[in-house]
Amino acid sequence: MKYLKVLSLSVFFAFNVIFLAHSQPKSTSQSKPMFGVVDVNLIVEQLPEAKEADTKLKEMQKNLQDTLMKMQESFQKKLDNYQKQKSMMPADQQQKQEQALLEEQQKMQQFYNEKLNEIQNKRDEFLEPIRSKVKSAIQLVAKEENLTIVFDKGNLLFSEDNLDITYKVLDKIKRGLK
Repeated sequence: MKYLKVLSLSVFFAFNVIFLAHSQPKSTSQSKPMFGVVDVNLIVEQLPEAKEADTKLKEMQKNLQDTLMKMQESFQKKLDNYQKQKSMMPADQQQKQEQALLEEQQKMQQFYNEKLNEIQNKRDEFLEPIRSKVKSAIQLVAKEENLTIVFDKGNLLFSEDNLDITYKVLDKIKRGLK
């Protein structure tokens, strides 16, 4: 659920405020902007592709944690072994061992950073179609409802229930954005 929240927050920030300009309002007497609100987090939580992305990201992170744990255990054994034998080693051999341990530690950190970056890239890859789908659905519903501005409900302190288009957007997504 942690990744789902991260996914939701990413989509939330992407749609913080969506301005929709209409070339021709349905009514020429309309001069005031029309507002709507949408709960992007609720929408994302309902999308199967968001749940699937969350599962895949969790699996990737677990694999990374497992690999890092094994690397850390191996490093710790080498470090313990070095510390036990340190007093019996000549100074030049101690220096070699310390350098080797330092290099291994740096490789572990580099590996971690690379994998973390890889997970972040995958996260972005998974999120892009979700963002696009949600944005398109919001735009379609906003046009149908003749709205000029749609706010994310997560940023609002208060809004009237009649301004909420969340379930219309969800319905639009489930019906295939028609």
